[in-house]
Amino acid sequence: MPSSHSATVCGLTTAAGLCYGVDSFQFAISFILAAVVMYDAIGVRQETGKQAKLLNLIMEQDWFNLNNQEIQKRLKEFVGHTPLQVAAGAALGILLALVVHQNYL
Repeated sequence: MPSSHSATVCGLTTAAGLCYGVDSFQFAISFILAAVVMYDAIGVRQETGKQAKLLNLIMEQDWFNLNNQEIQKRLKEFVGHTPLQVAAGAALGILLALVVHQNYL
């Protein structure tokens, strides 16, 4: 359920903040990476899933008489994540980074 990509980049960002400080170059780069990954998971990938759903509907209607077996394969519709899944992944990544950091102090 939670986004593993969001968990990974949020864990990385948290670890960078704990190890190098929030004013460090490492934290800034990982924060930007986390923002891009989570934006992609919610926005771009979710829109791709919506488009795949529409294309599957068009292919089921057989408007174009598509007989080729390769064309008739259904497209994957669940490509992205919901905002809740991304938030859960982010929380999981931050929590795990904090736990690991506490255990290695």
